[in-house]
Amino acid sequence: MSSKTTVLRLYRRSLKLSLDWAVHRYLWRGQAMYIRSLFEAKKNVTEPRQLRMLIKETQELLEKWKHPDPYRPPTAPGGSKYERNLPVPILDPPPKMIL
Repeated sequence: MSSKTTVLRLYRRSLKLSLDWAVHRYLWRGQAMYIRSLFEAKKNVTEPRQLRMLIKETQELLEKWKHPDPYRPPTAPGGSKYERNLPVPILDPPPKMIL
């Protein structure tokens, strides 16, 4: 996987992680801007060894700050409303009996 893709995934993962910890969106927005500034500060790193080191440090930091009970949308698997109101299955009428 290319380093650009890895960094994009790390950025997205860090935003989702901060959203797990933030209670309100307006609080999360400030955190998101701070995370963006951290990624922007290191965007000109081109040396592969240094880039791998930064990626590894970021992954370890994200693992350290992982939320014990992450947010899940209510209708997603594991959410509080998952499969609560399933549609009624459409059943065909029974076949006619010939006596």
